[in-house]
Amino acid sequence: MSNSLNRFKILAAAGLALGAAGVVGSALPAASSPSYDGLWSVVIITQSGTCDRAYRYPIRISNGSVVNEGSSPATISGKVANNGSVTVTVSAGSRSAHGSGRLSGQIGTGSWRGGDCAGTWEAERRG
Repeated sequence: MSNSLNRFKILAAAGLALGAAGVVGSALPAASSPSYDGLWSVVIITQSGTCDRAYRYPIRISNGSVVNEGSSPATISGKVANNGSVTVTVSAGSRSAHGSGRLSGQIGTGSWRGGDCAGTWEAERRG
């Protein structure tokens, strides 16, 4: 597997840990309800494209910011709004991916797209 494709797969796994409901790029509050803060386990499922079929990836939400909790070199940036909608962008090298979705209580769902790959994600609070 080429290094570029491997990086993209890491990017897809990391970044699509969470996504955003509503329009990507719309302004969201800087902080979320504390009820969303903590460690989350995210399953990313590829429905189209050349990425691996599924990934499981840890992320952390801290003061409304989504950050990488795993060992991937990808950069994850995102926000969680008080209503549970989230936006995330993941980048690794020249590649990037974006997602959309919503958290509610202990779970979340959404969709993602990056390069020629797209799919869905599901999240569950861990801890």
